[in-house]
Amino acid sequence: MRAVFRHELSSYFTGLSGYVFGAFLLLFAGIYTMAYNIKNALSNFEYVLSGMSFIFLIIVPILTMRVLAEEKRQKTDQLLYSLPLTMTQVVMGKYAAMLVMLLVPLAIISIYPLILSVYGNVNLAAAYGALTGFFFLGAALLAVGTFVSSLTESQAVAAGLCFVVLLVNYFLSSLASFLSTTAFASFAAFAVCIALLALIFWRMTKSGFGASVIFIALEAVLFALYTFRKDSFGGLFPTLLQRLSLFARFEQFVNGVFDITAIVFYISVIGVFLFISVQSMEKRRWS
Repeated sequence: MRAVFRHELSSYFTGLSGYVFGAFLLLFAGIYTMAYNIKNALSNFEYVLSGMSFIFLIIVPILTMRVLAEEKRQKTDQLLYSLPLTMTQVVMGKYAAMLVMLLVPLAIISIYPLILSVYGNVNLAAAYGALTGFFFLGAALLAVGTFVSSLTESQAVAAGLCFVVLLVNYFLSSLASFLSTTAFASFAAFAVCIALLALIFWRMTKSGFGASVIFIALEAVLFALYTFRKDSFGGLFPTLLQRLSLFARFEQFVNGVFDITAIVFYISVIGVFLFISVQSMEKRRWS
């Protein structure tokens, strides 16, 4: 794992993707610091992080597009399979290298509140709490990008697909407000999601029987719940969508609340997407 980590980290410093990632993050941190804290004389550094969170839509696809897709395109993934390493160690080594690339610019940004505190009364606890949430937000998005990269051999496709996924998640909370809050609308939405889940399972495993079992079992459970607890379905799907938004969770930190549940949510997202990234690579090993 350490060998994969060192190789991946060195590749970011010998190529452009690592520098572009850090440069964009520092550029927009400087722009928003000047706009919020200096020009408008606001002491809330957390507003800077909230304003620049959209930059992840651009820089995460840049950093993650090659992490696994390039291995497939160059057929070097066959070499990885022959090494005395598990796919878990390979994926974790690559992911750890990306976390370091995220931490480097954030370490520089973490100095900003201290500099601003010399010239004004800055709430350092809120600033560094928001910075912690910003890191976990970025870490979760990198995990999502890693999984997307494991699905294709093309860096361009990986970057484009990752951008679309993150863009949908960015507007997920707003989109949820346009959905119907009736019980039947939530039931229908969950039914469609179960069908999509079965389709994804079939796409990854090529097991029609397994996908059919998942589809029938989950649809039966959903129908039973809707039959006996129909009232609980009212507004359930839009509420769930709002809670699944990674960016919406970060707003708690911006408001000065160190949300432990959000941290747990981010860690859960990281674990889930790294796990399915490993399974995606294992599928290619045996295909």
